[in-house]
Amino acid sequence: MTQNQAVSTAAPALSVRDLRKTYDNRVEALKGVSLDVAPGDFFALLGPNGAGKSTLIGIVSSLVNLSAGSVSIFGTDLVADRSAAMRLIGLVPQELNFNMFEKPLDILTNYAGFYGVPRAEAVLRAEEELKRAQLWDKAQMMSRTLSGGMKRRLMIARAMMTRPRLLILDEPTAGVDIEIRRGMWKTLKEINAAGTTIILTTHYLEEAESLCRNLAIIDRGRIVQQGPMKALLAMLDIEGFVLDIDGTLPATLPRIEGTTLVASDDHTLDLEMPRAMDLNRVFATLGDAGIRVRSMRTKSNRLEELFVRLTGENADKGPLGNDVPAAPEQVA
Repeated sequence: MTQNQAVSTAAPALSVRDLRKTYDNRVEALKGVSLDVAPGDFFALLGPNGAGKSTLIGIVSSLVNLSAGSVSIFGTDLVADRSAAMRLIGLVPQELNFNMFEKPLDILTNYAGFYGVPRAEAVLRAEEELKRAQLWDKAQMMSRTLSGGMKRRLMIARAMMTRPRLLILDEPTAGVDIEIRRGMWKTLKEINAAGTTIILTTHYLEEAESLCRNLAIIDRGRIVQQGPMKALLAMLDIEGFVLDIDGTLPATLPRIEGTTLVASDDHTLDLEMPRAMDLNRVFATLGDAGIRVRSMRTKSNRLEELFVRLTGENADKGPLGNDVPAAPEQVA
């Protein structure tokens, strides 16, 4: 029986209880965070800059020391048995941190060797992971010659070399174009479907909505909401649309009870309306006023609306992304 098989399947993939972190400059990055991630889940951790996401991921992956609280991976306590807990985790950091002058095949086999995987087995795993990442034809090329998207996929392949039960991805698609991003989504869905629990941090909210079944939103070091994606999105009762209009809008817009209708320019309307309202009623009223809708698109995705509602927006916050710990820490 392998160690992974010996770990209790009844335990959460990740259990965090009252986790706190205060840096040496007295900045309190985490203020009592508690959450559970179920085995097999695809879980999103969202939050604005400085919210505590990277600190939380750093602690779970043993790169940052906690100040108080507890963390367990599939029932293995991180502090009491750090080595055993780390063998259950694969981490894909946002930064590219492999040797650009090594070949992908060597990067993967050497990484597995650090974790005690025999070389013959490591070579077989490397071939499997490079093929899944669509990089097998690049196995013997210098890694620095790979495109940005290929390097991202190589990071995921490397993390999978230890056959982790929990894969943590910190902004895995940052800086790649939409075509590459969607290809990586497919790979991650396959990894999750094969049984690996995934925790994803991302500032692409449509990414979280597309991939994840459950999520937690962290703000100012606290969890402000967590639960099933569908249940949280159901909290929203307002939808926003952008309507592109044929011709020029009239000086006075019609009033439609229950909606907010604003002209953003002479040819575009911003519409907010209750989710239960019939769009045909809106189109009929606009048509009666001589306004013909040429096309329509959502104003923002629903997860973004929920995020803004829960965390608010202020001048101290930038766009969604990773927070940076207020002070570096020497990991013991």
